[in-house]
Amino acid sequence: MWIYEKKLQYPVRVSTCNPKLAKYLIEQYGGADGELAAALRYLNQRYSIPDKVIGLLTDIGTEEFAHLEMIATMVYKLTKDATPEQLKEAGLDAHYVNHDHALFYHNAGGVPWTAAYIQAKGDPIADLYEDIAAEEKARATYQWIINMSDDPDLNDGLRFLREREIIHAQRFREAVEILKEERDRKKIF
Repeated sequence: MWIYEKKLQYPVRVSTCNPKLAKYLIEQYGGADGELAAALRYLNQRYSIPDKVIGLLTDIGTEEFAHLEMIATMVYKLTKDATPEQLKEAGLDAHYVNHDHALFYHNAGGVPWTAAYIQAKGDPIADLYEDIAAEEKARATYQWIINMSDDPDLNDGLRFLREREIIHAQRFREAVEILKEERDRKKIF
């Protein structure tokens, strides 16, 4: 079903070791509005969505996994050379004690990822509005991380991810209109 190219969707660069920025980015790795939750939400919802828009959820859901890979790479690059003292100073001491430099799905506050982050109502329009909200929240979070960052190389990748969230929200809005038009169409038997 998929062809995996051993490259990121967009190049990830960081200027320097910065565990504090990594802590912020963890939000998009294992937070409620992060890339893992989005990927799983869309790929799960696709089973109860009309055929006219099922491909959209598949496409965006798989792209979210590519974004997850980018975030993981960013976090790794920002922390790979960090000392335990730097991690402690950045507020990642509990993470270090439990996981060393390994990535783990949790939010910026250290709360582990949970399946409760994934919503699926079974009503296609309700689910798509949920998806629009998820994309807009992710876009806002990327902007706030950019605002906190002083790393121009990292910000380039973050801007790419922020823009993809905007595109995804637009596509979900288009899908809502397609389904509303279908729902409201007069049916003659």
